[in-house]
Amino acid sequence: MKPQRDDELWAAVAEPTRRRLLDALLARGEASATSLADDVPVTRQAVAKHLAVLERAGLVHSRQRGREVRYAVRPDRLDEATQRLADVAG
Repeated sequence: MKPQRDDELWAAVAEPTRRRLLDALLARGEASATSLADDVPVTRQAVAKHLAVLERAGLVHSRQRGREVRYAVRPDRLDEATQRLADVAG
């Protein structure tokens, strides 16, 4: 992984709300920012901003479904991130 990509990953997972959003997406498979706002103590707008950070880090992807944007975890990037964390810890 490149240093800049590492920085984006660490910044994305450092924030507890973003980790909660990842957990919620893993449990649901796919969700909108509006529905995810029910799982965290922040506004829908804040959720959308957190999701944008996760998307820039490559941990989630979005797709338009009608008028709604749906988000899902990118398992390949999550696996890569998990391995990177294990390398740093080990």
